[in-house]
Amino acid sequence: MFLAIDAGNSNVVFALFDSKSGKWTNQFRLETKAPKLISQLSKKVPLYFLEHDIHSSQIEKIGFSSVVPEINGIIEQFCESFFGQTPYLIQPESFSVLPVKALRPNEIGSDLMCNVMAAYSRFSGPVIVVDFGTALTFTVVGSTGEIMGVNIVPGLQTAIKALFMNTSKLPEVELKLPESVLGKNTIHAIQAGVLYGYTGLVKGMLDAIRKETGLSFTVVATGGLSSILTSLEGAFDEVDRNLTLEGLRLITEANS
Repeated sequence: MFLAIDAGNSNVVFALFDSKSGKWTNQFRLETKAPKLISQLSKKVPLYFLEHDIHSSQIEKIGFSSVVPEINGIIEQFCESFFGQTPYLIQPESFSVLPVKALRPNEIGSDLMCNVMAAYSRFSGPVIVVDFGTALTFTVVGSTGEIMGVNIVPGLQTAIKALFMNTSKLPEVELKLPESVLGKNTIHAIQAGVLYGYTGLVKGMLDAIRKETGLSFTVVATGGLSSILTSLEGAFDEVDRNLTLEGLRLITEANS
């Protein structure tokens, strides 16, 4: 089995890929915050493996992508202790052997490179990856695999929390698309404003990218919140919540 570890700003995702079936079979996540992460690693990971009858010796290789450098050492030490091996950490040097090329490898996040590696490998043509995470990102790849550019916007949950933390009366609300764009109460008003507003943002950004480049793109959505905006049905050619994990696996294999 291949173990992918994807450390984002909110969560660290652990996912197992079964090379025999060619499928991602197991997945769980821990909070990224360092003090809590250390405790969760030592308790929850062994318990998860025990409950799912998976032995640490079944893990043949570990790929590690992180946009939170301060926890890298914690993850690496845990892998060495529990799995008896050092994970392959994706770094700018990892990108030189890939079919997708970044003009500034030191500036692009490994999560975005994982996304475009998986998408471009699958479609072999112009592609836009829309990643609904802590940040909402649009990564644009041209026909020959060159990364043409990236857009970064505060994510849905980030926008909701910003309203809650910077106002005295507005509550933090559930990410749920309401039936009407016209809010009938405070909670409904926030949900309608943020979620329908982001619907327009995504559609507008995709239209602007197409207009500026003159290219016809395959559009792939990913990220834990990619299924929230049902109002975007038809805007994406594919929704793949495992896209980052698949790219992580492909980059690790390419550098083996």
